[in-house]
Amino acid sequence: MSAAVAASGKRGKPVGPSAGKRRRKPDVEGEPGRAKLGTKKRPKLSEEISSDSEPESPEDTRTKEEEDEELEETAQEKKLRLAKLYLEQLRQQEEEKAEEEAFGNDQVAGRLKEDVLEQRGRLQKLVAKEVQAPVAADIRVLRGHQLSITCLVITPDNSAIFSGAKDCTIIKWGVESGKKLHQIQRVKKGAEGQLPGHADHILCMAISSDGKYLASGDKNKLILIWDAGTCRHLYTFTGHRDAVSGLAFRRGTHQLYSTSHDRSVKVWNVAENAYIETLFGHQDAVTALDGLSRESCVTAGGRDGTVRVWKIPEESQLVFYGHQGSIDCIQLINEEHMISGSEDGSLALWGLSKKRPLTLQQKAHGMRGEEGLEQPFWVSSVTALLNTDLVASGSHSSFVRLWRCAEGFRKLEPLWDIPLVGFVNSLKFSSTGDFLVAGVGKEHRLGRWWQIKDAKNAVCIIPLRRVPPAPAAGS
Repeated sequence: MSAAVAASGKRGKPVGPSAGKRRRKPDVEGEPGRAKLGTKKRPKLSEEISSDSEPESPEDTRTKEEEDEELEETAQEKKLRLAKLYLEQLRQQEEEKAEEEAFGNDQVAGRLKEDVLEQRGRLQKLVAKEVQAPVAADIRVLRGHQLSITCLVITPDNSAIFSGAKDCTIIKWGVESGKKLHQIQRVKKGAEGQLPGHADHILCMAISSDGKYLASGDKNKLILIWDAGTCRHLYTFTGHRDAVSGLAFRRGTHQLYSTSHDRSVKVWNVAENAYIETLFGHQDAVTALDGLSRESCVTAGGRDGTVRVWKIPEESQLVFYGHQGSIDCIQLINEEHMISGSEDGSLALWGLSKKRPLTLQQKAHGMRGEEGLEQPFWVSSVTALLNTDLVASGSHSSFVRLWRCAEGFRKLEPLWDIPLVGFVNSLKFSSTGDFLVAGVGKEHRLGRWWQIKDAKNAVCIIPLRRVPPAPAAGS
Protein backbone atom coordinates (compact mmCIF):
# COMPACT_ATOMS: atom_id res chain seq x y z
CA MET A 1 0.00 0.00 0.00
CA SER A 2 1.37 3.45 -0.99
CA ALA A 3 1.90 6.19 1.57
CA ALA A 4 -0.73 8.45 -0.03
CA VAL A 5 -3.38 5.85 0.23
CA ALA A 6 -2.50 5.09 3.81
CA ALA A 7 -2.60 8.75 4.72
CA SER A 8 -6.00 9.30 3.20
CA GLY A 9 -7.34 6.17 5.00
CA LYS A 10 -6.22 7.52 8.33
CA ARG A 11 -8.19 10.71 7.82
CA GLY A 12 -11.44 8.66 7.27
CA LYS A 13 -11.93 9.60 3.62
CA PRO A 14 -13.40 7.03 1.26
CA VAL A 15 -11.05 4.81 -0.50
CA GLY A 16 -11.68 3.23 -3.85
CA PRO A 17 -13.31 4.15 -7.14
CA SER A 18 -15.93 6.38 -5.53
CA ALA A 19 -13.33 8.38 -3.68
CA GLY A 20 -13.46 12.05 -4.40
CA LYS A 21 -17.17 12.12 -5.27
CA ARG A 22 -19.54 14.41 -3.18
CA ARG A 23 -22.60 12.81 -1.44
CA ARG A 24 -25.97 14.07 -2.76
CA LYS A 25 -27.90 16.23 -0.29
CA PRO A 26 -31.65 15.47 0.25
CA ASP A 27 -34.15 17.75 -1.45
CA VAL A 28 -35.19 20.69 0.68
CA GLU A 29 -38.76 21.96 0.47
CA GLY A 30 -38.85 24.95 -1.80
CA GLU A 31 -35.76 23.96 -3.79
CA PRO A 32 -36.08 22.53 -7.26
CA GLY A 33 -35.66 18.81 -7.37
CA ARG A 34 -32.36 17.44 -8.69
CA ALA A 35 -33.75 14.21 -10.08
CA LYS A 36 -32.38 13.05 -13.33
CA LEU A 37 -34.40 13.58 -16.42
CA GLY A 38 -36.67 10.67 -17.22
CA THR A 39 -37.09 9.62 -13.58
CA LYS A 40 -40.39 9.99 -11.62
CA LYS A 41 -40.38 12.45 -8.74
CA ARG A 42 -41.42 10.93 -5.32
CA PRO A 43 -44.66 12.41 -3.96
CA LYS A 44 -44.53 14.51 -0.79
CA LEU A 45 -45.84 12.81 2.36
CA SER A 46 -47.70 15.86 3.53
CA GLU A 47 -49.57 18.71 1.94
CA GLU A 48 -48.60 22.33 2.40
CA ILE A 49 -50.49 24.16 5.17
CA SER A 50 -51.60 27.71 4.58
CA SER A 51 -50.61 30.34 7.09
CA ASP A 52 -54.21 30.99 8.23
CA SER A 53 -55.04 27.29 9.03
CA GLU A 54 -55.26 25.93 12.56
CA PRO A 55 -52.34 23.81 13.78
CA GLU A 56 -52.92 20.08 13.85
CA SER A 57 -54.30 18.81 17.13
CA PRO A 58 -52.94 15.64 18.80
CA GLU A 59 -56.25 13.94 18.00
CA ASP A 60 -55.84 14.75 14.30
CA THR A 61 -52.30 13.41 14.44
CA ARG A 62 -53.42 10.21 16.10
CA THR A 63 -56.21 9.78 13.55
CA LYS A 64 -53.75 10.11 10.71
CA GLU A 65 -51.37 7.70 12.39
CA GLU A 66 -54.19 5.18 12.82
CA GLU A 67 -55.20 5.64 9.18
CA ASP A 68 -51.59 5.11 8.12
CA GLU A 69 -51.42 1.97 10.25
CA GLU A 70 -54.66 0.68 8.72
CA LEU A 71 -53.31 1.35 5.24
CA GLU A 72 -50.08 -0.47 6.05
CA GLU A 73 -51.72 -3.51 7.80
CA THR A 74 -52.15 -6.71 5.87
CA ALA A 75 -55.48 -8.38 5.24
CA GLN A 76 -54.72 -10.98 7.92
CA GLU A 77 -53.92 -8.27 10.48
CA LYS A 78 -57.15 -6.44 9.64
CA LYS A 79 -59.20 -9.60 10.20
CA LEU A 80 -57.49 -10.12 13.55
CA ARG A 81 -58.10 -6.52 14.62
CA LEU A 82 -61.81 -6.62 13.68
CA ALA A 83 -62.23 -9.95 15.46
CA LYS A 84 -60.73 -8.50 18.65
CA LEU A 85 -63.01 -5.46 18.36
CA TYR A 86 -66.07 -7.68 17.89
CA LEU A 87 -65.13 -9.84 20.89
CA GLU A 88 -64.70 -6.74 23.04
CA GLN A 89 -68.16 -5.49 22.05
CA LEU A 90 -69.66 -8.89 22.86
CA ARG A 91 -67.95 -8.86 26.27
CA GLN A 92 -69.35 -5.40 27.08
CA GLN A 93 -72.85 -6.43 25.98
CA GLU A 94 -72.71 -9.55 28.17
CA GLU A 95 -71.56 -7.51 31.17
CA GLU A 96 -74.42 -5.01 30.69
CA LYS A 97 -76.92 -7.86 30.27
CA ALA A 98 -75.63 -9.54 33.44
CA GLU A 99 -75.98 -6.27 35.38
CA GLU A 100 -79.55 -5.77 34.12
CA GLU A 101 -80.48 -9.36 35.03
CA ALA A 102 -78.96 -8.99 38.51
CA PHE A 103 -80.88 -5.74 39.03
CA GLY A 104 -84.10 -7.32 37.76
CA ASN A 105 -83.59 -10.38 39.95
CA ASP A 106 -83.09 -8.15 42.99
CA GLN A 107 -86.33 -6.31 42.21
CA VAL A 108 -88.26 -9.54 41.61
CA ALA A 109 -86.84 -11.08 44.76
CA GLY A 110 -87.85 -7.98 46.73
CA ARG A 111 -91.38 -8.07 45.33
CA LEU A 112 -91.72 -11.80 45.99
CA LYS A 113 -90.50 -11.34 49.54
CA GLU A 114 -93.03 -8.55 50.09
CA ASP A 115 -95.80 -10.73 48.62
CA VAL A 116 -94.92 -13.63 50.93
CA LEU A 117 -94.76 -11.36 53.98
CA GLU A 118 -98.07 -9.77 52.99
CA GLN A 119 -99.79 -13.15 52.63
CA ARG A 120 -98.46 -14.21 56.03
CA GLY A 121 -99.57 -10.91 57.53
CA ARG A 122 -96.05 -9.93 58.55
CA LEU A 123 -95.33 -7.12 56.11
CA GLN A 124 -94.80 -3.97 58.15
CA LYS A 125 -93.42 -0.94 56.31
CA LEU A 126 -92.36 1.85 58.68
CA VAL A 127 -93.56 5.02 57.01
CA ALA A 128 -95.20 7.00 59.83
CA LYS A 129 -91.99 8.85 60.72
CA GLU A 130 -91.71 10.13 57.16
CA VAL A 131 -95.11 11.87 57.15
CA GLN A 132 -94.97 15.64 57.53
CA ALA A 133 -97.63 17.78 59.19
CA PRO A 134 -100.42 18.37 56.63
CA VAL A 135 -101.15 21.99 55.74
CA ALA A 136 -104.80 23.03 56.22
CA ALA A 137 -104.66 25.28 53.16
CA ASP A 138 -103.87 22.26 50.96
CA ILE A 139 -107.08 20.38 51.87
CA ARG A 140 -109.49 20.17 48.92
CA VAL A 141 -113.21 20.20 49.77
CA LEU A 142 -115.61 18.53 47.31
CA ARG A 143 -119.25 19.59 47.74
CA GLY A 144 -122.14 17.73 46.14
CA HIS A 145 -124.12 15.80 48.76
CA GLN A 146 -127.07 17.46 50.47
CA LEU A 147 -126.81 15.42 53.69
CA SER A 148 -124.00 13.88 55.76
CA ILE A 149 -121.40 11.70 54.05
CA THR A 150 -121.54 8.23 55.61
CA CYS A 151 -119.02 6.15 53.62
CA LEU A 152 -116.45 6.31 50.83
CA VAL A 153 -113.98 4.16 48.89
CA ILE A 154 -111.01 4.92 46.62
CA THR A 155 -110.48 3.03 43.35
CA PRO A 156 -107.38 0.76 43.34
CA ASP A 157 -105.59 3.04 40.84
CA ASN A 158 -106.28 6.10 43.08
CA SER A 159 -107.92 7.97 40.20
CA ALA A 160 -111.46 8.24 41.60
CA ILE A 161 -113.44 8.35 44.84
CA PHE A 162 -116.95 7.02 45.45
CA SER A 163 -118.94 8.63 48.27
CA GLY A 164 -122.31 7.66 49.74
CA ALA A 165 -124.54 9.78 51.97
CA LYS A 166 -127.78 10.06 53.88
CA ASP A 167 -129.30 11.75 50.83
CA CYS A 168 -129.29 8.24 49.22
CA THR A 169 -126.98 9.29 46.37
CA ILE A 170 -123.60 7.98 45.26
CA ILE A 171 -121.12 10.36 43.62
CA LYS A 172 -118.00 9.39 41.70
CA TRP A 173 -115.29 12.07 41.94
CA GLY A 174 -112.10 12.53 39.91
CA VAL A 175 -109.14 12.81 42.28
CA GLU A 176 -107.08 15.10 40.04
CA SER A 177 -109.90 17.34 38.83
CA GLY A 178 -112.04 17.24 41.96
CA LYS A 179 -115.12 17.18 39.70
CA LYS A 180 -118.13 14.87 39.60
CA LEU A 181 -117.62 12.09 37.09
CA HIS A 182 -121.01 10.48 37.72
CA GLN A 183 -123.92 10.63 40.17
CA ILE A 184 -126.33 7.83 41.01
CA GLN A 185 -129.59 9.45 42.04
CA ARG A 186 -131.89 8.32 44.83
CA VAL A 187 -135.15 6.55 44.02
CA LYS A 188 -138.50 6.91 45.71
CA LYS A 189 -139.50 4.34 48.27
CA GLY A 190 -141.48 1.59 46.61
CA ALA A 191 -139.54 1.93 43.37
CA GLU A 192 -136.64 -0.26 44.54
CA GLY A 193 -135.91 -2.90 41.94
CA GLN A 194 -137.69 -0.95 39.22
CA LEU A 195 -135.08 1.82 39.05
CA PRO A 196 -131.38 1.55 39.93
CA GLY A 197 -130.59 3.43 43.12
CA HIS A 198 -131.10 3.63 46.88
CA ALA A 199 -134.26 4.79 48.60
CA ASP A 200 -132.80 5.07 52.12
CA HIS A 201 -129.57 6.15 53.84
CA ILE A 202 -126.47 4.55 52.34
CA LEU A 203 -124.35 3.24 55.24
CA CYS A 204 -121.43 1.36 53.65
CA MET A 205 -119.53 0.72 50.40
CA ALA A 206 -116.76 -1.56 49.12
CA ILE A 207 -114.84 -1.89 45.86
CA SER A 208 -113.15 -5.03 44.52
CA SER A 209 -109.34 -5.07 44.35
CA ASP A 210 -109.43 -5.18 40.53
CA GLY A 211 -111.67 -2.11 40.43
CA LYS A 212 -114.43 -3.94 38.58
CA TYR A 213 -117.29 -4.05 41.10
CA LEU A 214 -118.69 -1.50 43.55
CA ALA A 215 -121.05 -2.65 46.33
CA SER A 216 -123.25 -0.31 48.37
CA GLY A 217 -125.48 -1.14 51.33
CA ASP A 218 -128.37 0.89 52.75
CA LYS A 219 -130.70 1.22 55.69
CA ASN A 220 -133.41 -0.47 53.60
CA LYS A 221 -131.69 -3.93 53.91
CA LEU A 222 -130.43 -3.92 50.29
CA ILE A 223 -126.99 -4.45 48.75
CA LEU A 224 -126.61 -3.01 45.23
CA ILE A 225 -123.80 -4.11 42.91
CA TRP A 226 -122.49 -1.65 40.30
CA ASP A 227 -120.01 -1.65 37.45
CA ALA A 228 -117.39 0.67 38.96
CA GLY A 229 -116.27 1.97 35.58
CA THR A 230 -119.63 2.92 34.10
CA CYS A 231 -121.74 3.12 37.32
CA ARG A 232 -124.25 0.77 35.67
CA HIS A 233 -126.42 -1.25 38.04
CA LEU A 234 -125.75 -5.00 37.81
CA TYR A 235 -127.43 -6.90 40.67
CA THR A 236 -129.36 -6.41 43.90
CA PHE A 237 -128.69 -8.73 46.85
CA THR A 238 -131.50 -9.25 49.34
CA GLY A 239 -131.48 -11.38 52.45
CA HIS A 240 -130.55 -9.16 55.38
CA ARG A 241 -133.43 -8.40 57.73
CA ASP A 242 -132.17 -5.00 58.87
CA ALA A 243 -129.90 -2.15 57.78
CA VAL A 244 -126.71 -3.24 55.96
CA SER A 245 -123.90 -1.64 57.98
CA GLY A 246 -120.68 -3.14 56.60
CA LEU A 247 -119.24 -4.43 53.31
CA ALA A 248 -115.82 -5.74 52.25
CA PHE A 249 -114.42 -7.63 49.26
CA ARG A 250 -111.85 -10.32 49.82
CA ARG A 251 -108.68 -9.07 48.11
CA GLY A 252 -107.88 -10.73 44.79
CA THR A 253 -111.38 -12.20 44.46
CA HIS A 254 -115.00 -11.20 43.88
CA GLN A 255 -116.12 -12.73 47.17
CA LEU A 256 -118.12 -10.19 49.19
CA TYR A 257 -118.71 -10.09 52.95
CA SER A 258 -121.65 -8.14 54.39
CA THR A 259 -122.93 -7.47 57.88
CA SER A 260 -126.08 -5.91 59.24
CA HIS A 261 -127.98 -4.67 62.25
CA ASP A 262 -129.67 -8.10 62.10
CA ARG A 263 -126.47 -9.44 63.83
CA SER A 264 -125.45 -11.69 60.93
CA VAL A 265 -122.53 -11.92 58.50
CA LYS A 266 -123.27 -13.08 54.95
CA VAL A 267 -120.96 -14.27 52.17
CA TRP A 268 -121.69 -13.64 48.46
CA ASN A 269 -120.09 -14.36 45.09
CA VAL A 270 -120.56 -11.16 43.09
CA ALA A 271 -119.21 -12.45 39.76
CA GLU A 272 -121.80 -15.25 39.77
CA ASN A 273 -124.57 -13.20 41.41
CA ALA A 274 -124.79 -15.85 44.12
CA TYR A 275 -125.42 -16.11 47.86
CA ILE A 276 -123.09 -18.52 49.72
CA GLU A 277 -123.79 -18.64 53.47
CA THR A 278 -124.76 -16.80 56.68
CA LEU A 279 -122.87 -16.72 59.99
CA PHE A 280 -124.29 -15.76 63.39
CA GLY A 281 -122.71 -14.84 66.71
CA HIS A 282 -123.09 -11.18 67.65
CA GLN A 283 -125.55 -10.30 70.39
CA ASP A 284 -126.38 -6.82 69.07
CA ALA A 285 -126.42 -4.80 65.84
CA VAL A 286 -123.10 -5.07 63.99
CA THR A 287 -121.75 -1.65 63.01
CA ALA A 288 -118.72 -2.26 60.75
CA LEU A 289 -116.77 -4.91 58.85
CA ASP A 290 -113.41 -5.32 57.07
CA GLY A 291 -111.47 -8.04 55.25
CA LEU A 292 -108.18 -8.65 53.41
CA SER A 293 -106.66 -11.56 51.46
CA ARG A 294 -107.42 -14.42 53.81
CA GLU A 295 -110.79 -16.14 53.73
CA SER A 296 -111.87 -14.35 56.88
CA CYS A 297 -113.27 -11.00 58.00
CA VAL A 298 -113.48 -8.90 61.17
CA THR A 299 -116.55 -7.13 62.60
CA ALA A 300 -117.27 -4.44 65.17
CA GLY A 301 -120.07 -5.65 67.41
CA GLY A 302 -121.68 -2.36 68.36
CA ARG A 303 -123.21 -2.46 71.81
CA ASP A 304 -122.32 -6.09 72.53
CA GLY A 305 -118.78 -4.73 73.11
CA THR A 306 -116.95 -7.38 71.08
CA VAL A 307 -114.69 -7.53 68.06
CA ARG A 308 -114.98 -10.82 66.15
CA VAL A 309 -112.79 -12.58 63.62
CA TRP A 310 -114.77 -14.89 61.34
CA LYS A 311 -113.00 -17.90 59.83
CA ILE A 312 -115.23 -18.59 56.83
CA PRO A 313 -114.11 -22.14 55.81
CA GLU A 314 -114.30 -23.41 59.42
CA GLU A 315 -117.52 -21.47 60.09
CA SER A 316 -116.00 -20.43 63.41
CA GLN A 317 -115.22 -17.14 65.16
CA LEU A 318 -112.79 -15.60 67.64
CA VAL A 319 -114.21 -13.15 70.18
CA PHE A 320 -112.20 -10.16 71.47
CA TYR A 321 -113.03 -7.87 74.41
CA GLY A 322 -111.58 -4.48 75.34
CA HIS A 323 -113.84 -1.47 74.77
CA GLN A 324 -116.36 -0.31 77.35
CA GLY A 325 -118.82 1.32 74.93
CA SER A 326 -120.37 0.60 71.54
CA ILE A 327 -117.69 -0.25 68.95
CA ASP A 328 -118.52 1.85 65.88
CA CYS A 329 -115.60 1.25 63.48
CA ILE A 330 -112.88 -1.27 62.67
CA GLN A 331 -110.07 -1.65 60.13
CA LEU A 332 -107.40 -4.27 59.43
CA ILE A 333 -103.81 -2.92 59.35
CA ASN A 334 -102.40 -6.20 58.03
CA GLU A 335 -103.37 -9.86 58.34
CA GLU A 336 -102.26 -9.94 61.99
CA HIS A 337 -103.27 -6.53 63.38
CA MET A 338 -106.38 -4.33 63.42
CA ILE A 339 -107.58 -1.09 64.95
CA SER A 340 -111.03 -0.16 66.29
CA GLY A 341 -112.76 2.89 67.74
CA SER A 342 -115.58 3.21 70.25
CA GLU A 343 -118.12 5.70 71.54
CA ASP A 344 -116.27 5.61 74.89
CA GLY A 345 -113.55 7.62 73.13
CA SER A 346 -110.98 4.83 73.10
CA LEU A 347 -108.82 3.57 70.23
CA ALA A 348 -107.71 -0.07 70.45
CA LEU A 349 -104.84 -1.78 68.63
CA TRP A 350 -105.28 -5.56 68.42
CA GLY A 351 -103.18 -8.56 67.55
CA LEU A 352 -105.24 -11.45 66.21
CA SER A 353 -103.41 -13.90 68.45
CA LYS A 354 -104.54 -12.21 71.68
CA LYS A 355 -108.07 -11.68 73.00
CA ARG A 356 -107.23 -8.33 74.64
CA PRO A 357 -105.94 -5.15 72.94
CA LEU A 358 -102.18 -4.79 72.60
CA THR A 359 -102.74 -1.17 73.57
CA LEU A 360 -105.82 0.90 74.43
CA GLN A 361 -105.64 4.67 73.91
CA GLN A 362 -108.24 6.27 76.20
CA LYS A 363 -109.69 9.70 75.31
CA ALA A 364 -108.08 9.47 71.88
CA HIS A 365 -109.72 12.73 70.74
CA GLY A 366 -110.00 14.49 74.09
CA MET A 367 -113.01 15.49 76.18
CA ARG A 368 -116.07 17.68 75.65
CA GLY A 369 -118.76 19.22 77.88
CA GLU A 370 -118.86 21.41 80.95
CA GLU A 371 -116.49 20.97 83.86
CA GLY A 372 -117.55 18.02 85.97
CA LEU A 373 -119.74 16.66 83.15
CA GLU A 374 -117.03 15.94 80.61
CA GLN A 375 -117.52 13.13 78.14
CA PRO A 376 -114.96 11.76 75.65
CA PHE A 377 -115.39 12.48 71.96
CA TRP A 378 -116.66 9.39 70.15
CA VAL A 379 -114.26 7.75 67.73
CA SER A 380 -116.50 7.50 64.67
CA SER A 381 -114.01 6.29 62.02
CA VAL A 382 -110.61 4.64 61.71
CA THR A 383 -108.39 3.66 58.79
CA ALA A 384 -104.91 2.28 58.18
CA LEU A 385 -102.36 2.51 55.38
CA LEU A 386 -102.23 -1.20 54.52
CA ASN A 387 -99.16 -3.09 55.78
CA THR A 388 -97.59 -0.02 57.41
CA ASP A 389 -97.46 1.56 60.86
CA LEU A 390 -99.61 4.57 59.90
CA VAL A 391 -103.25 4.85 61.06
CA ALA A 392 -105.81 7.65 61.36
CA SER A 393 -108.90 8.26 63.47
CA GLY A 394 -111.86 10.62 63.15
CA SER A 395 -114.42 12.05 65.53
CA HIS A 396 -116.41 15.29 65.87
CA SER A 397 -113.56 16.92 67.81
CA SER A 398 -112.77 19.29 64.89
CA PHE A 399 -109.71 17.34 63.78
CA VAL A 400 -108.50 14.07 62.27
CA ARG A 401 -105.56 12.56 64.13
CA LEU A 402 -102.71 10.56 62.58
CA TRP A 403 -101.08 7.86 64.73
CA ARG A 404 -97.96 5.70 64.61
CA CYS A 405 -98.00 2.06 65.71
CA ALA A 406 -94.79 1.98 67.73
CA GLU A 407 -92.76 -0.60 69.67
CA GLY A 408 -93.71 -3.52 67.46
CA PHE A 409 -97.42 -2.59 67.33
CA ARG A 410 -97.67 -2.39 71.12
CA LYS A 411 -98.10 1.37 71.44
CA LEU A 412 -100.00 4.18 69.69
CA GLU A 413 -98.18 7.51 69.36
CA PRO A 414 -100.04 10.63 68.11
CA LEU A 415 -98.35 12.30 65.13
CA TRP A 416 -100.38 15.20 63.68
CA ASP A 417 -103.83 16.74 63.92
CA ILE A 418 -105.62 17.80 60.73
CA PRO A 419 -108.36 20.42 61.27
CA LEU A 420 -111.80 19.25 60.05
CA VAL A 421 -115.10 20.52 61.48
CA GLY A 422 -117.96 18.02 61.63
CA PHE A 423 -118.52 14.31 62.14
CA VAL A 424 -115.75 12.43 60.35
CA ASN A 425 -117.82 9.39 59.38
CA SER A 426 -115.37 7.72 57.01
CA LEU A 427 -111.62 7.75 56.38
CA LYS A 428 -109.53 6.09 53.66
CA PHE A 429 -105.83 6.25 52.69
CA SER A 430 -104.85 6.03 49.04
CA SER A 431 -102.95 2.81 48.30
CA THR A 432 -99.71 4.79 47.88
CA GLY A 433 -100.22 6.88 51.01
CA ASP A 434 -100.06 10.13 49.02
CA PHE A 435 -103.38 11.39 50.34
CA LEU A 436 -106.09 10.75 52.92
CA VAL A 437 -109.80 11.13 52.13
CA ALA A 438 -112.37 12.04 54.79
CA GLY A 439 -116.17 11.91 54.54
CA VAL A 440 -117.55 14.71 56.74
CA GLY A 441 -121.13 15.48 57.75
CA LYS A 442 -123.25 17.48 60.15
CA GLU A 443 -124.48 14.23 61.77
CA HIS A 444 -123.13 10.85 62.84
CA ARG A 445 -123.58 8.22 60.13
CA LEU A 446 -125.72 5.93 62.32
CA GLY A 447 -128.04 8.45 63.95
CA ARG A 448 -129.21 12.02 64.51
CA TRP A 449 -128.31 12.59 68.15
CA TRP A 450 -127.15 16.15 67.48
CA GLN A 451 -125.92 18.36 64.63
CA ILE A 452 -122.81 20.48 64.13
CA LYS A 453 -124.11 23.57 62.39
CA ASP A 454 -120.70 24.85 61.26
CA ALA A 455 -119.89 21.58 59.50
CA LYS A 456 -120.13 21.05 55.75
CA ASN A 457 -121.35 17.84 54.13
CA ALA A 458 -118.30 17.22 51.97
CA VAL A 459 -115.53 14.91 50.82
CA CYS A 460 -112.13 16.26 51.88
CA ILE A 461 -108.87 15.25 50.15
CA ILE A 462 -105.86 15.75 52.43
CA PRO A 463 -102.43 15.57 50.70
CA LEU A 464 -99.74 13.77 52.73
CA ARG A 465 -96.14 14.83 52.19
CA ARG A 466 -93.14 12.70 53.12
CA VAL A 467 -89.83 13.79 54.59
CA PRO A 468 -87.18 13.34 51.84
CA PRO A 469 -84.90 10.39 52.67
CA ALA A 470 -81.49 11.25 54.11
CA PRO A 471 -78.57 10.95 51.61
CA ALA A 472 -76.59 7.76 51.87
CA ALA A 473 -73.21 7.93 53.62
CA GLY A 474 -70.38 8.79 51.25
CA SER A 475 -72.67 10.02 48.50
